[in-house]
Amino acid sequence: MRPDDPTTSRRPGTPLIPQRSLLHTPATTQATRDQVSIGQAAANIARNQLDSIYEGNTSQPTPQTTPVKEVATPQQTLDTQNPYDRTQTNPAQIQAEQWKQYHSAWQDYYQKYYERYYVGQVHHAKQALEQRAAEATGGGQSVHPPEKSSSNATYEQPDTFNRDEAIYDLRSKLVGKIQDSAQKARKSRHFVPISAAICVMLVFLFLQYNRVLFANVQAYISPGNIDPANIIIDPTTNVAVSPEPKLIIPKINVDVPVEYNTTPGYDAQMKAMENGVAYFGIPGANSKPGQIGNTVLSGHSSNDIIDGGNYKFIFARLDQLANGDTIYVNYESKRYSYTVTKKEVVRPTEVSKLVYPTDKPILTLITCTPIGTSRDRLLITAEQVSPDPKEAAPAPGASSSGGTASIPGNSPTIVQRLFGGGEN
Repeated sequence: MRPDDPTTSRRPGTPLIPQRSLLHTPATTQATRDQVSIGQAAANIARNQLDSIYEGNTSQPTPQTTPVKEVATPQQTLDTQNPYDRTQTNPAQIQAEQWKQYHSAWQDYYQKYYERYYVGQVHHAKQALEQRAAEATGGGQSVHPPEKSSSNATYEQPDTFNRDEAIYDLRSKLVGKIQDSAQKARKSRHFVPISAAICVMLVFLFLQYNRVLFANVQAYISPGNIDPANIIIDPTTNVAVSPEPKLIIPKINVDVPVEYNTTPGYDAQMKAMENGVAYFGIPGANSKPGQIGNTVLSGHSSNDIIDGGNYKFIFARLDQLANGDTIYVNYESKRYSYTVTKKEVVRPTEVSKLVYPTDKPILTLITCTPIGTSRDRLLITAEQVSPDPKEAAPAPGASSSGGTASIPGNSPTIVQRLFGGGEN
């Protein structure tokens, strides 16, 4: 029930009380009449909104600029309508799908905007590069990029997105950033000292460990040039050979001279191994090919790059020998054939491993192991099979050259040479 309705504000049976007429001012101005008219229009709009709410209409009425005559709602309708429906009606809500459409529209707008912007920039950069190339070569007409006529002028942008142009733009940006970073690093006051320190460290590491690198490479290539005539199927066959002393191992492609005129000292052994393999004759193991006893020959498996000689890696593959492999030794124009019987790794100071009683002609080959180091020594032992070992000459007497405290190995490393290291 509306309180402003005079027909419904009184109780039934109550007599109407005459109302006195309002007093009016004798003179009413035009401004006052306009204000009254505006107030009545506003009141009519408010009444229409209230009527819409009471009638269950949740849509907002369209504001009107002219006074609208109020339409009274029948009393029977107001009395029968549920009051809760008139006051608790939910307002209209925006659905989730509408929000999605709203955001999708904005995303599509920004995507197209920035796409056209960046494609335009790539297009103009390409035109500028083509112009520079044409000017540099002097052929054809140069392509001039569009010029701005004023601060508010815009370039004409291509309609389609070119993938090659986008890749070129990205590559140019990356190269530019790398060049800027490199230039900043070069200009830094720490760049020169750090670069110098890195170079010195790399040189030092190379000098220290070059033998490991080159030795492993040589282990997979031929350490010597073997003569095909030295590859013999039957080791007992007598073959005429030159008087030059040699050691031949067909399995690992070794064909190397042997230096017998040397002593077991470290310096003498290092000097002799520059020209091949060295005879390591010590008391109790000073036999030579064709004599009963142990004939010992030593060679490098690796050595430093600054050391002299052409046989620094001649025994790089010596550890590949196995029992039953054949070794040949040419000595005094005669070939002696041996068969491998044992392979052993010992410490450099275990010289006693070379000295033992025997009634057979024995050959022992020595080198450093693991490859690229001089930590241990590899001993390859072989027995003579040809000529007949029963016809071998007796063992020689004690050598006058004296013994040695260790088995020869490699030359000192760069650290040992700088800081006074001992023999290897």
